[in-house]
Amino acid sequence: MIDAPRFEVRGVPGIPEVRDGHDLAELLVDALHDGPEPPLIDGDIIVVTSKIVSKAEGRVRKGTDRDQAIDDEAVRTVAEWRTPNGRTRVVETRHGFVMAAAGVDASNVDAGAIVLLPEDPDASARRIRDGLRRRLGVHVGVIVTDTAGRAWRNGVVDMAIGAAGVHVVDDLRGRTDSYGNDLGVTVVAIADELAAATELVRGKLSGVPVAVVRGLPHVLLPADDGPGGGDAAGGASVLVRPSAEDRFRLGTPEAMREAVFARRDMTHFTTEPVDRSTLRRAVEAALAAPRPWSPSAGEPSGESTGPVRSEPPVRFVVVESDAARSALAAVVDRAPDDYRSGDVRPSEVLRRAACVLVPCAAAIPDVRVTLAVGAAVENLLIALAAAGLGAAWVFPTDSRPSRSDRSHTDEVSAALQLPDGWTPMGAIAVGHPDGSAGAHPPYPVDDFVTTR
Repeated sequence: MIDAPRFEVRGVPGIPEVRDGHDLAELLVDALHDGPEPPLIDGDIIVVTSKIVSKAEGRVRKGTDRDQAIDDEAVRTVAEWRTPNGRTRVVETRHGFVMAAAGVDASNVDAGAIVLLPEDPDASARRIRDGLRRRLGVHVGVIVTDTAGRAWRNGVVDMAIGAAGVHVVDDLRGRTDSYGNDLGVTVVAIADELAAATELVRGKLSGVPVAVVRGLPHVLLPADDGPGGGDAAGGASVLVRPSAEDRFRLGTPEAMREAVFARRDMTHFTTEPVDRSTLRRAVEAALAAPRPWSPSAGEPSGESTGPVRSEPPVRFVVVESDAARSALAAVVDRAPDDYRSGDVRPSEVLRRAACVLVPCAAAIPDVRVTLAVGAAVENLLIALAAAGLGAAWVFPTDSRPSRSDRSHTDEVSAALQLPDGWTPMGAIAVGHPDGSAGAHPPYPVDDFVTTR
């Protein structure tokens, strides 16, 4: 009979109230010797709640405003909302963790006090591990945990925020399962699994802040892995996904604001093609744009959904053929030399782009229609930016008195052989940005707003 894999988890009772300056390794050794179980052995993993680590390291604040503490610990707000219990904020901490309230906690602490996360949880784990090694002569690993919620799941679980001497992840990429299937993206978060498992014997109300895992020696890094005990490989920081790789780094309102402020006019593109489905979704967003309403545009529906709307007065031309692209660029080329976008002429922007769209008014371009087309193009540009694409809206004008915007419009219509009634409103160059754009200037809002 084959023995099934197994391991055991036991809580460590008897740890006194931790105060600033306490040596956690010493407290753990005392508690372990007082218990019925034998002290630690090689291969054990000690899992410690961050609350006692923070207390020992002086990360308790009294008389400090909790919101201010969250601001101080956060580098950005991911989501924020109000509930009957007050304001809730999910933020990214200085460590890179994304969690509610930056881990600032007022539970299991004196009234009027709050506890912050450890400054460097990986370093905290190393100190505990090294202290246990000196006192007991054992090769062990340490995981420091904190509680967090999960996207799309109710309830909270403990996760690893610090680790020392353990394999934090099990990278299975490049290996195959028993059926021969490639495990191309599977990376198992071992430290998080251990953190959650030990919470079952630690608990939030039991007064048992430490657990010992026995029976998983293969999770530990080798004992002779050099100075520091394999700190580079055994730190929980490897579990933090960089913001640039996080596809869900913002809450809904925050994502909307970020999409607006992150959009830039891009004039330099790579040669990578633009996915047509991405363009289609951007056009769908354009067609959903608001447009001015007046009684002549339709009568109220009688319901609370707003006025009846006719179809959007905007159309888009996808300029695909080389002939059409060249004809369009030739019209734009006739703009004066002083009409440039940064260091490049508009015609060059159109030639460099992977794709060119021409927004058109599908009705007589009076003020309402012009505003509607502008709103549609804004939606389109924001949707493209949210998809990681760059764009520039080129609208050639000619400062010479003998010319007019109307003449350019007629020339573009002729060059693209547009249907009757379609009035081109410039051209939009789209592509994958070749480099990053700078930040929006911090316009003083009060200089642009007045009150009557």
